[in-house]
Amino acid sequence: MSGPDPIRAAFRGRLGAFTLDVDLTLPGRGVTALFGPSGCGKTTLLRAVAGLHRFPVGNCAVAGDSWQDGARFRPPHRRPIGYVFQEASLFPHLSVRRNLLFGARGAAPAGTEALRFDEAVDLLGLERLLDRGPQHLSGGERQRVAIGRALLSGPRLLLMDEPLSALDRPTRDEILPFLERLQARLAVPILYVTHDRTEVERLADTLVLLRAGRVEAVGPLATLQSDPTCDYARGRDAAVTLDAMAEDHDPEDGLATLRVGAHRLLVPSPPLLPGSRHRVRIAAGDVSLARVAPAGSTILNILPVVIVSGTPAEDHAVLVVLSLGQDGPRLLARVTRRSWQALGLAVGQAVHAQVKGVALARA
Repeated sequence: MSGPDPIRAAFRGRLGAFTLDVDLTLPGRGVTALFGPSGCGKTTLLRAVAGLHRFPVGNCAVAGDSWQDGARFRPPHRRPIGYVFQEASLFPHLSVRRNLLFGARGAAPAGTEALRFDEAVDLLGLERLLDRGPQHLSGGERQRVAIGRALLSGPRLLLMDEPLSALDRPTRDEILPFLERLQARLAVPILYVTHDRTEVERLADTLVLLRAGRVEAVGPLATLQSDPTCDYARGRDAAVTLDAMAEDHDPEDGLATLRVGAHRLLVPSPPLLPGSRHRVRIAAGDVSLARVAPAGSTILNILPVVIVSGTPAEDHAVLVVLSLGQDGPRLLARVTRRSWQALGLAVGQAVHAQVKGVALARA
């Protein structure tokens, strides 16, 4: 694993009736999402990394700094982490400014570089809130302040435990762009607990799937999204997210042209800066297949693809993995078993993917 030193997180033991048994080596940059059903161990793993749960068998290291190795255990207050909980938990008697400064009250730990106060305020859009008390903030504003306070402590690792779960959907949509800015501008790696696929698709670079205290799968987001052996890819709401670059925008049609590899997609979008990077989402249920390139179709995005695999799925469907060119990005299509057989579809076959819906997952 190239780049910054990886994050090591290996723990085994019981906590009440729950057993955790994980052994992970994760990238030392970007967002790693911990995903799975309630009770699978996401928060337990996060708290073990923070030192809030101590397992008898454990190994934890971040940026080459060992926090736990067998019997050697560094207590939570000596670990350079920023922790953002489901509830913002701000000091009610302090203004936003003083809540933020509380996070920066000490020198950053050795080997870390604390974010400057004005940088955090700009990054999280807090300028107009600095003199308010927490009681005069919305739920999304309180959570942004909590994130800023965690960042100003100069952490080597940011831990986020379902930070949007206490918010309604409009407020989540309001705060997600700020989290995307963190992901794009900060060098601090983030472990992000969620059970929301939208958050995974918009934020994650790496995905860890947990079930009953064990790791079901781990890898780059795009890899697990298109792995038919993985439960994450077999769900009815399965989708892939693709990295794309903006090329053009038609103001009359409200459509942006984005390049994905050697291919172009038309996406409903506000104007985008040419050359800017984006992430687009294509759901498996929005992709149909044709043996011959359709003519006179209302579908704008028709792409030449090759069938990589076809796996039986629930409800008499077939989950089809498609490749945009040799070793190119992957798409998913969910087709009926009858269509698969009637068209004589097979692995290795060149077909055309009709993409009925493409959406910007992250701008």
